[in-house]
Amino acid sequence: MTLPKTMKAMVTMGHGDVDQMVLHTDWPRPDPKADEVLIRVGACGLNNTDVNTRSGWYSKTVTDATTGGAFEKVGEDDPTWGGAPLTFPRIQGADVCGEIVAVGPGVDAARIGERVITDGWLRAADAPNDMNKTGYFGSERDGGFAKYTTTPSRNALAIQSDLSDAELATFSCSYSTAEGMLTRAHVTATDTVLIPGASGGVGGALVQLAKRRGARVIAMASDAKHAGVETLGPDMILPRAPDDLRTALGAEKITVVADVVGGSYWSTLIDILERGGRYTCSGAIAGPLVDLDLRIFYLRDLTFTGSTVITPEVMPNLVRYIENGDIKPALSATYPLEELREAQTAFIAKEHAGNIVVTP
Repeated sequence: MTLPKTMKAMVTMGHGDVDQMVLHTDWPRPDPKADEVLIRVGACGLNNTDVNTRSGWYSKTVTDATTGGAFEKVGEDDPTWGGAPLTFPRIQGADVCGEIVAVGPGVDAARIGERVITDGWLRAADAPNDMNKTGYFGSERDGGFAKYTTTPSRNALAIQSDLSDAELATFSCSYSTAEGMLTRAHVTATDTVLIPGASGGVGGALVQLAKRRGARVIAMASDAKHAGVETLGPDMILPRAPDDLRTALGAEKITVVADVVGGSYWSTLIDILERGGRYTCSGAIAGPLVDLDLRIFYLRDLTFTGSTVITPEVMPNLVRYIENGDIKPALSATYPLEELREAQTAFIAKEHAGNIVVTP
């Protein structure tokens, strides 16, 4: 197969608003290095990590909710998920579905032709469980908002599925984030899990994956999105932020809150947790600064877990869940790569239920 020397790519040129993402039609196509594969991208999903990295929201100098726009001041030393500077230009996009079309030295050529999805967590080969030796696809190295991308061979997971490329591109970031949260919170069939923001990519994944574990699931979403959330199978759906959450819950006893929202409603979520309950978090789109009454925290014997770097087995497990039909995609919309700015603007507006992807 003869591969082109250049490719179409949406390249992020620096921190700021969506205009920092610039379309190039002749960007150099990458070559796979040792132990890497070259993937022809079929589709690439959008996620909050891409938005927050591009805008610099992860910096401690930013205290606002996720807006996707430019912030007045972004720290130079900590603008990424890992608290380190980012090298520009950078091709973002972590959620790739595509086909391996070439391999680097050390990779079996039989892999060419495999349909794959990407594991976004870039790990040290000799220390895969060392969280301090991790990077993220589309952040610490170029990702999938392009016609071609490279990744370590171990990060390209073969998958057998009748789902479309666009549908498969909804899983990697959202569902691995959700499964990581539930794993860290030790969610089982004995739990009742409350999920704010259940209409989003991670929220919807949390609904499905908590149900897969046998837990009772209570979803929270704006009224206009209830129909979409209902297709995911929660046991109950509540408004996005009830004035009296305890009354809205009735007799339900919440043992786990799985949250990517944060913001001003956060203390209300903590206040309804049962004694010995767990709160797990992997986002704060409504705002990172919250009020905590430490008396509630310690007198109720609560456990708080942050969840970012997932354990290595999460993505292979997700592939198995997909292939077995245990979980399904929640694809909201597909845009051409050239309209990534418009796609990300729609993603930030949160008027959709489910995931948005782009196709090159």
